[in-house]
Amino acid sequence: MTLKTILLHPDPRLKKHCDPVATIDDEIRQLADDMLETMYDAPGVGLAGPQVGVLKRIFVMDCAKDKLGIPEPMVMVNPEITWVSEDKNVHEEGCLSLPEQYAEVTRPKEVRMQWLGLDGQMHEEQFDSLWATCAQHELDHLDGKLFIDHLGPLKRQMITRKLEKWKREKAREAKSSWS
Repeated sequence: MTLKTILLHPDPRLKKHCDPVATIDDEIRQLADDMLETMYDAPGVGLAGPQVGVLKRIFVMDCAKDKLGIPEPMVMVNPEITWVSEDKNVHEEGCLSLPEQYAEVTRPKEVRMQWLGLDGQMHEEQFDSLWATCAQHELDHLDGKLFIDHLGPLKRQMITRKLEKWKREKAREAKSSWS
């Protein structure tokens, strides 16, 4: 397995609509393994193809938060939402492509999704709470949308400026450690 580099906003690849995955093959299975390893290492609860520079409709997630810490990794290829609840949920979201930036986003409380698994079979499951939020957040990535796109323009601009400042500080820290 190989850790992938996570792209940071405003990389233009994060705003691209992703192409469907044609077949489940060893290349896609390896990509899924690499994405899971990258997500766990970050650490995060979800990671989509475009976040690692792969403009394919694939994402991984694991929102297991039990006391035993048993992972529940999921890989979704060509996912789509087949149903959403009328009830809404507000959840503070963050994103590995926007480090240390968070905002409250309103989304449907529950969703039913259908996707192709690495076994080549179609799967369908209903998600709620953090799983539902994460699935919708990652699916947005496949359509070129970030969580900040759900915010008003002022809040979105403020987060973008904070992220630019964060990147400058990280670059300075890296430069001073080389000296």
